[in-house]
Amino acid sequence: MASSMEKPLDHRYRGEHPIRTLVYLFRADRHRLAGAVLVFTVKHSPVWLLPLVTASIIDTVVRHGPLADLWTSTGVIMFILLVNYPLHLLYVRLLYGSVRRMGTALRSALCTRMQQLSIGYHARVSAGVLQAKVVRDVETVEQMVQQTAETGLGALTVLTGGLVIIAVRTPEFLPVFLVVVPAASLLVARLRSHNEHFRHEVETLSSRVTEMTRLIPVTRAHGLEGKALSRMDGTLGRLLTSGLRLDLVNGRFASLSWVVLNVVGVLVLAGAALISYHGVWGVTAGDVVMLSAFLTTLTTSTTTLAGLAPVITKGLESVRSVGEVLQAPELEENEGKTELTALRGAVAFEGVGHVYESDGRPAVGDFTLTVEPGETIALVGASGAGKSTVLNLLIGFLRPTSGRLLLDGTDMTTLDLRTYRRFVSVVPQESVLFDGTVRENVAYGMDDADEETVRGALRDANALEFVDRLPRGLDTLVGEHGARLSGGQRQRLAIARALIRDPRVLILDEATSALDTRSEALVQQALARLLRGRTTFVVAHRLSTVRGADRIVVMGEGRVLETGTHEELMAGGGAYTALHGGQVA
Repeated sequence: MASSMEKPLDHRYRGEHPIRTLVYLFRADRHRLAGAVLVFTVKHSPVWLLPLVTASIIDTVVRHGPLADLWTSTGVIMFILLVNYPLHLLYVRLLYGSVRRMGTALRSALCTRMQQLSIGYHARVSAGVLQAKVVRDVETVEQMVQQTAETGLGALTVLTGGLVIIAVRTPEFLPVFLVVVPAASLLVARLRSHNEHFRHEVETLSSRVTEMTRLIPVTRAHGLEGKALSRMDGTLGRLLTSGLRLDLVNGRFASLSWVVLNVVGVLVLAGAALISYHGVWGVTAGDVVMLSAFLTTLTTSTTTLAGLAPVITKGLESVRSVGEVLQAPELEENEGKTELTALRGAVAFEGVGHVYESDGRPAVGDFTLTVEPGETIALVGASGAGKSTVLNLLIGFLRPTSGRLLLDGTDMTTLDLRTYRRFVSVVPQESVLFDGTVRENVAYGMDDADEETVRGALRDANALEFVDRLPRGLDTLVGEHGARLSGGQRQRLAIARALIRDPRVLILDEATSALDTRSEALVQQALARLLRGRTTFVVAHRLSTVRGADRIVVMGEGRVLETGTHEELMAGGGAYTALHGGQVA
């Protein structure tokens, strides 16, 4: 599956015209799409053949021609109408199947790319934006293709078929249609554009109303109901005025469009009737009816094609939007690098520095620290001291912009980080759980973990006591983001997930800061078991949680200010003592 998911990434989405991108995306289904066009042309033919058949029937009646001609014309149109049903089902299967497959492949490619992009990219681009690209942008592309195919093909076949019939049967009228139809369509399209402008205005005002309703908890909390209602009334008043104006505009333009089309239709009908009446060009009564019918259908088709422009523009913009992710350059390069098969847990920072590209600010500078396997290191300091940056460098989410970071003596830049992270577990401040069972969350990524292994990890994490009380035990659904559990319960599940992986390097990022006293005590007991024999990095705001660390590293402005045990640092009377005194106070 992985190889098929990566194939769409071969295309150069950025800088490529979106039409070329669409052709690329549909390359696997090009034969199905060609078949869909052919089937649609046949199934849609009654729309442009009906005026011709009607003309034939009328001429047979007027001229008292053979009844066989009447039955032949009726039989032809009846046959084409009846085969529409099976042909339409075939068309849907061919076209919509191709569109769905394209959408699935595009979403798969996006998800693949998101897994490959650096954490720096994900930190800069919000999850909501990426979600919109996977869901909304791909859906917009699908809708564009479906609408363009359905509506556009219909209009094109009617235009082509109608003009060909006119050119063959009454060629003298072809120049008239080539001038009148585009002119009438342009006028109708212009009238509709005003309609769209006012509709957008109403949508804007509606969004403001929605925005105000979201502020209700804030306004109620501050006793500002009256002011909020006053603002709401003003907005609703403008919405009412704009809505009434839109109704008038709709009525005016709808009437004008109807009048224009019918006046042009009557003029063409009268002109054709006069020509037929005087026997000019051999125009028959049937031709008069046919030309009148074609004027309406061809004008409607031309207007429809013009109306597709916003849909196509929006769809192509979504293709570009998707391309921004699929060809984003910030990839984590792992191919061809050394795979890690074992890790003791020795870590060495040698003059490591990191500067964020977004603001050019050095988050960490000349950070030097040597950690032995199994040692517990606590990073403390004020907000902005660089603690989280050090953790992200250790995980490999960030790369040093200066200095080296060594793992068991090997430069981290030469390693395949995916294999390194198999030996790493992270317990964040906010435990990340998905909407699945307790078992699935704890054994995430460990498909071979049996029930006893899962229960053992839960027991060591002080979580088994509450899991066994849940309605279905290990098979209880935790809800989205673990919503059905308390903060302490979620964190203990996160610790169980870390334990079951038996990591060599453990990273605890403010793992107890959001917990109450009782929950923190239970989590601390679980963490004590988790730390044994593992190289551990702890970031904690509460200094009371790091007193037992082998070494405490005090950071300030991205640099190491002092290092030592709790007792050594307290005796030194430096930065750590000041931090400790501030918390006690």
